[in-house]
Amino acid sequence: MNKIPTLFLRDPDNRKRLLDEVHPGCRWVLDGEGVATRKYDGTCVLLDEDGVWWARREVRPARTRPPGYRAVMTDEVTGKTVGWEPIAQSAYARYHDEALATERRAFKPGTYELIGVKVNGNPEGVRGHALVAHAEADRFDVPRDFAALRDWLLAHPQYEGIVWHHPDGRRAKLKHRDFAQAAILTV
Repeated sequence: MNKIPTLFLRDPDNRKRLLDEVHPGCRWVLDGEGVATRKYDGTCVLLDEDGVWWARREVRPARTRPPGYRAVMTDEVTGKTVGWEPIAQSAYARYHDEALATERRAFKPGTYELIGVKVNGNPEGVRGHALVAHAEADRFDVPRDFAALRDWLLAHPQYEGIVWHHPDGRRAKLKHRDFAQAAILTV
């Protein structure tokens, strides 16, 4: 799990604002490559190949990493390290257990979004707690330019955003809140 880059560059003077300039590593999205899927608003968890569940965890600079933590990458801009911690020690452990007990199905290795009443204020509006496989997320036919994407996301506030998946494994994202911020800059 690497941090997914935002499709458009952020204003270096105000990181809440986007520039109408594509991130260099994400040009493939505007070129029409990849599949757009719904970005769910929850917390990411992983079922590894050994059947062990992990929770995504971001550790700020100068903070102690939790026991068993597996670092994946450090963001050069923020200094935050993204990685996995054993789900049992995560703040979301009991909600994850509830989702597993409720769904009673076989889970395949991969990443999932844990959503529910005790996760991020339940913006997804679900009852209880659930696990949504990222590989099975709703697919969208969305525009592929700055202005049209802004209009589409602002017209769909019920979605946290969009994640594009390239066949070679690259991903790019765009969140509703990226456009819901008051000021958007054009280059």
